[in-house]
Amino acid sequence: MKRLSMITIAMFGFLALVYSASGQDWEDNRFSLRSSTFKNNTTMPISTIQNFVFNGANVCSTDGSPGGDESPELLWRNVPRGTRSFAVTTFDTIAGVVHWGMYNISATTTELPQNAGITGSTYGSQVINVYGNDGQNADLNYGGPCPPPDYPPNVHPYVFTVYALDKELDLPFSANYPPTALTLYRALVEAGSSGHALASASITGLYSTAPE
Repeated sequence: MKRLSMITIAMFGFLALVYSASGQDWEDNRFSLRSSTFKNNTTMPISTIQNFVFNGANVCSTDGSPGGDESPELLWRNVPRGTRSFAVTTFDTIAGVVHWGMYNISATTTELPQNAGITGSTYGSQVINVYGNDGQNADLNYGGPCPPPDYPPNVHPYVFTVYALDKELDLPFSANYPPTALTLYRALVEAGSSGHALASASITGLYSTAPE
């Protein structure tokens, strides 16, 4: 397996590594990612959806059903040799926002169970999600999908990506300035440009709040 030489990134986009896999089969020996919560390019279940209650109903579901706001189970295989840590991101490619970022996941970990993205998770350090970027909240956890129903395209793709690194990431932060998605992406860009990013793998979940 060849070491990646670079990462291409837009700061408000998601990282795309030169050597990556999306929904690959285990048999092809490539670094690949799956989930038992949803299949690649299918609708994400209500357990993963944000729960914003207004007038007694969840505005993030088409029928007002409560959302579980739980990160999905993620399972990866064919880890590159030399991996020392993993990072995981969830990026809405339509809205251009990050719903989850976890880094410095142990190299011995090959699965994150459902709801691993809770506040204070022991699986890794987390960055502020899109709902904590208003300057008042610091939501260091997973934040489920809740796309607006009246801003087409209604169906938003949520790309879950796991990155294999040959080092741990050192993100600057303090009590008043917790780590954000941009600090995580910058660290990943630097890791890629210096040859520390080994591979990435992605799966995509779809979701819409617009009535069918």
